[in-house]
Amino acid sequence: MGVMERVSTRAKKAVELRPELPLDRILKGDCIETMRGLPDKSVDMIFADPPYNLQLGGDLFRPDGSQVDAVDDEWDKFDTFAIYDKFTKAWLKEARRILKDDGTIWVIGSYHNIFRVGTAIQDEGYWILNDIIWRKANPMPNFKGTRFTNAHETLIWASKSEKARYTFNYRAMKTLNDELQMRSDWVMPICGGQERLKRNGTKAHPTQKPEALLYRILLACTKPGDVVLDPFFGTGTTGAVAKRLNRHWIGIEREDNYIEVAEERIAMALPLDESAVVTMQSPRGAPKVPFGTLIENGLLKPGAILTDAKRRWQARVRVDGSLETGSDNGSIHKLGATLQKAPSCNGWTFWHYEDEGGLRPIDTLRQNYLLATQP
Repeated sequence: MGVMERVSTRAKKAVELRPELPLDRILKGDCIETMRGLPDKSVDMIFADPPYNLQLGGDLFRPDGSQVDAVDDEWDKFDTFAIYDKFTKAWLKEARRILKDDGTIWVIGSYHNIFRVGTAIQDEGYWILNDIIWRKANPMPNFKGTRFTNAHETLIWASKSEKARYTFNYRAMKTLNDELQMRSDWVMPICGGQERLKRNGTKAHPTQKPEALLYRILLACTKPGDVVLDPFFGTGTTGAVAKRLNRHWIGIEREDNYIEVAEERIAMALPLDESAVVTMQSPRGAPKVPFGTLIENGLLKPGAILTDAKRRWQARVRVDGSLETGSDNGSIHKLGATLQKAPSCNGWTFWHYEDEGGLRPIDTLRQNYLLATQP
């Protein structure tokens, strides 16, 4: 039985054991009330992007006079901190009930809310494993010039208890990061280009998260066939990435316009934007980009075939950014060295992908990514 058949069989058995779960569906309604309808200990991971309670006062304008498309929707407005805290405690309580004992929860926020959310997470009995800093490679400037540019968001990763035996795919994370331990500061661009979903020329959702962020999260702490719940589904980033990685998903969303966008997006399994080929930077001056970043951002897809320039060897790309050929596997550098029986190998120039123009080194994709993400 092949790898994909084994994965499919495991996923099928998992579905048979969970007939009551509304898998791969968007549930319309209030997140707290809807979660109350889900069974205890039934999901493997929760990703939550709750309202940030931004407390914005008045419109914001750029130096050229154009207005910034900021978050001013009703779902992000709470009259007092006490009301927001009550809401946070309520949804976290339900989330903990439906999370399996070996499951984990991820919550993302900004300085407006993440510290209040962090307190509530601990008060509800979760055990914080990490706080992750998502450093935005292309943040929005501070147009008023009255504060530092807000260039990051914070994610809290927590288990249900201190002794929980949660999933953490350490090897996959290390491979994704070019054989270095994955750190808790992640540099990724915000949504832009074709990834930014729009309706009638305006953003479909003001705080759409990049698929690369969810790709890394799901790859880090879920397995094929696992069930991922997103109680603030928005335009469906979690569902789209879960579908790509062969995970099941459940989305909860109350806004009809977001549901419509999410359903279309997931049905299309929307790929991320791939930039045109550009002149390469010198290797010495280029910022470091792990090979796994190209996989996360869809510039190369799992299952893609790479070859050396002379087509002597072929290798298949795996979801964690490693390569496999026959019984050998490893990072782009390690596998290249193994095949050549050499002490080392620059995988960026050794491995090639094929497009309409012929074979190109994968370093071309790295340069495309850098061009698209540098300020």
